[in-house]
Amino acid sequence: MVRTTITLPQDLLTELMSLLQTRTKTEAVITAIRDEIRLRKLERIKSMAGKLEFTVEADVLRHGDCRLG
Repeated sequence: MVRTTITLPQDLLTELMSLLQTRTKTEAVITAIRDEIRLRKLERIKSMAGKLEFTVEADVLRHGDCRLG
């Protein structure tokens, strides 16, 4: 963990804690950061829709891995 000092508007922090139903400011900020990262990753994945080409069929991917046998 890294200890960091930041200045946040009290009203935003209070609203965040209320929306996320967290007990501490730290928990609220960590949850908000994780959610933002997750949303950004999802957007990046969504932007790839229709741009990837699979050359192997699903059954081969599912059952063809010789390392599993």
